[in-house]
Amino acid sequence: MRLEGKVAVITGAGSGMGRAMANLFAAEGAKIVAAEWNEATLAEVVAEVKAAGGEVVGVRGNVALEADCDKIIDGAVAAFGGVDILCNNAGVMDIQQGAAEMDNAMWERVLGINLNGPMYLTRKAVPVMKGGSGGSIINTASVAGVGGGAAGCAYTVSKHGVIGLTKNTAFRYAQEGIRCNAIVAGAVETNIMQSVDPTKMDQAAMARSQTWYAAIPGQLKATDIANLALFLASDESKMINGACIPADAGWTAA
Repeated sequence: MRLEGKVAVITGAGSGMGRAMANLFAAEGAKIVAAEWNEATLAEVVAEVKAAGGEVVGVRGNVALEADCDKIIDGAVAAFGGVDILCNNAGVMDIQQGAAEMDNAMWERVLGINLNGPMYLTRKAVPVMKGGSGGSIINTASVAGVGGGAAGCAYTVSKHGVIGLTKNTAFRYAQEGIRCNAIVAGAVETNIMQSVDPTKMDQAAMARSQTWYAAIPGQLKATDIANLALFLASDESKMINGACIPADAGWTAA
């Protein structure tokens, strides 16, 4: 029960890594606030956690909207009295376009969900954590946040931004009991590609990226990321702050 009594807000909780986090954190004693835009998958993860004996509330929302981010954190406070853990995990992919090919709609959608959302949620959660006993913020970043070959312009910029958000948050609030770390995720078996139309992928960019993709040493499971998030959420990692930890089977080691 490594998270016994703690309140964990997890975005993108309806599928993939977020769903794995919700189930694992609940099994370790956390009270879960599952945030998800998809009503059907939100209902599924809430049912799963409850069936296993966990405490959970679901909050439907789009993290690109500041009002929905406020609703998520307010929901945690209303249901459980505070927030101890925030997992900024919700994300969408782009279609591999570079700056010259990308339109404003793609840029705004990806940056809105992948970067604005974590910032809105962090901004809302930090005062709540400061009013309690501190907390741990875990951002799901990507190898696209430390290099340029893994995705298109919008996704790459969004994840570089998440790394910056992580480091600034860690530095700014370290003396106030709040930690912030990022998981630099590699190739993980999730359904993130369902967030885009695969027929619209930029084929020239995809061809250029094949040299990068060829270096993938192995794919991770969603549970692999959830296990790392559990460690970062727990007191076992109390002296780890501002870290951007690769979970990529060694993809970025070369």
